[in-house]
Amino acid sequence: MSEVLMTTEQYAESLYEEDADLQRVIEGIRAKGMPEISIAPGYGRLLTLLVRMSGAKRILEIGALGGYSGICLARGLGQEGRLVSLELKEEFAAAAKQHVAEAGLGDKVEYRIGEALDSLDQLEQEGARFDFYFIDADKGNYVNYLEHAIRLANPGAVIVGDNALMRGRVMDPKATSNSVLIMRQFNQMMASDPRLESTLLPAYDGLCVARVK
Repeated sequence: MSEVLMTTEQYAESLYEEDADLQRVIEGIRAKGMPEISIAPGYGRLLTLLVRMSGAKRILEIGALGGYSGICLARGLGQEGRLVSLELKEEFAAAAKQHVAEAGLGDKVEYRIGEALDSLDQLEQEGARFDFYFIDADKGNYVNYLEHAIRLANPGAVIVGDNALMRGRVMDPKATSNSVLIMRQFNQMMASDPRLESTLLPAYDGLCVARVK
């Protein structure tokens, strides 16, 4: 019988010890019956690295869920750095706030509850600008979120979008749902918009990373 080899993702994860704060988030999400769709651990670590390496001081997260990505983003911030997290559901924002506070990062995060596009319009009216964006919310609005991110970006800002592959559906010509069509448009925009320079990482469920010129 041939030996079953680990996937590349399984091998990568085997190199790292379990993260107690993030494991607490996973368990909390499960206990509350929330969708178990947090960013993959490897990409969570990448978010922390990208925030730290870019020197971002102001981050905007679209889609808080249970706070997994919020912890990863906030960990990369310096002492004066702050994260604004947008979440549609009040109960999800409450769970995220609890988990982020338990990780010792509660003083770095502000939650805004409601439709993300409304919150983005409000932030634009306030004159807010950001150095880093993480998009991980409803796929049907990804292109709208990207346009807002570019408008609210400081020069050189980093924009990251999760689920670029949608479990392979973006590569399936038979998949024609609105969310798939929008995600294909988002990926193409990240790749070809003259305002951006970018790449798409194909591990886990795909991650688009761009820098605003």
